Amino acid sequence: MSVLDPLSHALASVVAVTHSGLTSLGADPASGLTWTLCIAAVVAVVRVALLPLVVHGVRQAHAAARARPQLQALQERFRKRTDPESLRQMMSQRRQIAADHRMSRLGCLPLVVQVPVWLALYHLMADVASGVAVGAMDSGLAASLSAATLLGVPLAGRGYLGAGWEHLMVVAGLAGAAALLTYAAHKYLVAPNTVTSDVPEALSTAQQLMPALSAVGLLVAGGVVPVALLVYWVCNSTWTLTQSAIVWRWFPTPGSPAATRVRA
Repeated sequence: MSVLDPLSHALASVVAVTHSGLTSLGADPASGLTWTLCIAAVVAVVRVALLPLVVHGVRQAHAAARARPQLQALQERFRKRTDPESLRQMMSQRRQIAADHRMSRLGCLPLVVQVPVWLALYHLMADVASGVAVGAMDSGLAASLSAATLLGVPLAGRGYLGAGWEHLMVVAGLAGAAALLTYAAHKYLVAPNTVTSDVPEALSTAQQLMPALSAVGLLVAGGVVPVALLVYWVCNSTWTLTQSAIVWRWFPTPGSPAATRVRA
């Protein structure tokens, strides 16, 4: 019994309900396209459920950007004052600035909350692609998904090699698409919407490397995870790219390159 089981079972219910709905509309229950749409439905349900956390994160980024000049001025004012009383005053004023701008102490909560969801999704896709029943995904549905094919490649298939050129092209295409979408979202939408003027150089360098590292990580993982999970990654990366574009265009962080570009 895993702590992620309740989440995995909830997500399995989404897959099962979507599959039932599609087959009732005449879709082939064993078709790879039907199962691909089921996976896309999981992405849609999860990402819609997480939208309040996305909104919270955008608001916190804006609040932090508005408070940044005051926090920098405060830091400069207390730069050479290291006695306990001065430190207490500085912390008190920092808390007041944060309260004035409605900055939450739980600014990282959206990211933390998403971690178990992604892990549960990974285990669900990996298990059912292997024919293992999970919650509402009984053994029959799990076996159907694991036997389904996408462009001739089983959704349960793993790795780049071992089943001919067709297998290689499909797996490499899915992994490459997920990597490209992730790189584009982080490089051209997320990074320009981030203020790094007062970020330590080491952290700034890490942020610049993040798009490439994320893309490389997906390409490497593409050689070991089920094709079903690659389908999920492509759908999820597409949603991330679209969502990041909306934030970049209409809700840019004040003081970021994105905000400057939008004003121009």
